[in-house]
Amino acid sequence: MTAVDSPGKPPFAGDAPGSQPVAPPRRKKKHKARFLIAGAVLVGAFAFLLVEGLSNSLNYFETVNQAVAQRATLGSTTFRLEGDVVPGTIHPTVSGVNFTVESSGVSEPVVETGEPPQLFQPNIPVVLVGHFAGSVFASDQIIVDHTSQYIAKYPSRVRGDP
Repeated sequence: MTAVDSPGKPPFAGDAPGSQPVAPPRRKKKHKARFLIAGAVLVGAFAFLLVEGLSNSLNYFETVNQAVAQRATLGSTTFRLEGDVVPGTIHPTVSGVNFTVESSGVSEPVVETGEPPQLFQPNIPVVLVGHFAGSVFASDQIIVDHTSQYIAKYPSRVRGDP
């Protein structure tokens, strides 16, 4: 078809006799590639966040004996440490409390910054959030373990609902 055959249509380079057809612009392919790249980046970011979140939530805690054995590997990374509060080691400080936790015969001194929870006392299991700092475990959160086993063992230490 030539420009003469269709009066309302502008001439096209491929319409002239003996000329090569001109390829249409590649805009759609560029846009499609951008969307695919953006989608891949979003899927990758989501997968990374999912894996990190699951790995952090699956690592409940390390017992004192496990953590001390892995001290070099754990380094100064933040983790949860579980153990029983050793009687006679609780000493309030200006910034919190110092005490020692024990598990399977292995003990670790703790420096806690912040106010301990109400149920905090000797001989109870606690989970501490913190990291190794030199020769102590530096904690900024104490979680008192008051599972059904603890409540059965120490019923007078846990207040019931009013």
